[in-house]
Amino acid sequence: MASPHLLPKSLSSFLPSHPPIPPTHLPNSLFTPPRKPPHPNRLTFATFAKKKNPWLDPFDDGEDPGAEYTSLFADGKQEEDPRPPDDPGNPYGFLKFPAGFNVELASLASKVRGDVRRCCCVISGGVYENLLFFPAIQLIKDRYPGVLIDVVASPRGKQTYELNKNVRLANAYDPDVDFPEPDEYADMIGMLKNRYYDLILSTKLAGLGHAAFLFLTSARDKVSYVYPNVNAAGAGLLLTETFTSPGMNLSEGGYNMYHQMEEWLGRPARNIPRHPVPPLRVSVSKKLKAYVEERYKKAGVEKGKYIVIHGIETDSVASMQSRGDKDSLLPLQLWSEIVKEIRGVEPLFVIPHEKVREDVEETVGEDSNILFITTPGQLAAVINDSVGVVATNTAAIPLANARDKPSIALFSSKEKGKLFVPNAEEKRCQIISSKTGKLIDIDVEAVKNSVQMFEGSPVFA
Repeated sequence: MASPHLLPKSLSSFLPSHPPIPPTHLPNSLFTPPRKPPHPNRLTFATFAKKKNPWLDPFDDGEDPGAEYTSLFADGKQEEDPRPPDDPGNPYGFLKFPAGFNVELASLASKVRGDVRRCCCVISGGVYENLLFFPAIQLIKDRYPGVLIDVVASPRGKQTYELNKNVRLANAYDPDVDFPEPDEYADMIGMLKNRYYDLILSTKLAGLGHAAFLFLTSARDKVSYVYPNVNAAGAGLLLTETFTSPGMNLSEGGYNMYHQMEEWLGRPARNIPRHPVPPLRVSVSKKLKAYVEERYKKAGVEKGKYIVIHGIETDSVASMQSRGDKDSLLPLQLWSEIVKEIRGVEPLFVIPHEKVREDVEETVGEDSNILFITTPGQLAAVINDSVGVVATNTAAIPLANARDKPSIALFSSKEKGKLFVPNAEEKRCQIISSKTGKLIDIDVEAVKNSVQMFEGSPVFA
């Protein structure tokens, strides 16, 4: 016989100490005998809950237990501001949206009207090409008051926007690189996508690859130049508006190289007349003027008593020549002959690299006035304080025209001169061209006679 301590404890010790439940409170199922299982060959008509077919939606796990249903639209128009709240710590002014949500920032009416609140310009080329895009930026500013304009350009082209007060942000990213780094490519697309642009413009000739880059930015309107050949196949499917370039090099169009895009930007619309293309203008800050004035005084010249010499032949990337005119630099021997005839004002040689300084001192003379400048902003400040400019087809000529300074432009042909400096007389620019089509064969005597126009020029205080 088993000992008492090995027997299981009474079940009553585990039950709570409550009074027993009367039999009337118990369900009838406790007193009814269990039903016999149905015969396997007999049909049953029992009703069961319908089970959802998992093959209809394999990702449907049922109702979300954390979902909250509120009466936001129960009383009609919602009282909350539909715009996303401002965030002072965010440079774009918006809070981060929850994952999986994309708040619509623009209304349908804004899209119908074609309003542009944020615009991005992807500019191909260097300093010269970015400088000639300034009238298009001013046209966008006049056409859409209050628009925020950002720019994506090469590192050299980005320096140009120191002279443009209409540009909010300038990002250094060279769109002309055929095989960019994957991380830089993805980072640039993500940054442009997060800015919610209404309009993105591109001056790079687009094929399918560049069109896909513009398409991935999620801008509402995507406008770009395309190749004039089969390389443009497929680009039009991803772009809103396209302009076929007249040639493989858009810079060969000269000053009006962007006339197709400017004509589209200034097009007449509902009760809006056509916007004319403004002239090229640049703004030079006081801080930049003071910095440059200190530098050219150390070079030995005074304000209003020198002329700028620009366009010395060199292999430096800071020569600021146009991609549409490769023959636009003169050797130092010809510059030495030209400056000998200058009287009354001092010639100031602007060099793009320090290694050119020794060459100028050996060819022109050790007492030459030499200033090392690489940025277009500093060049514009030097031109602004000068009497005039004598230069080849570099950025110095459009900068002189933008600051209303007299200039002498040296070109390899008359056609190039008319193409890059239209209406030269109105801009007080005298064009001297070579008769052989090569800049090195330019008539030096004609240049010497033209330089005499700076003699007796008023001295600026």
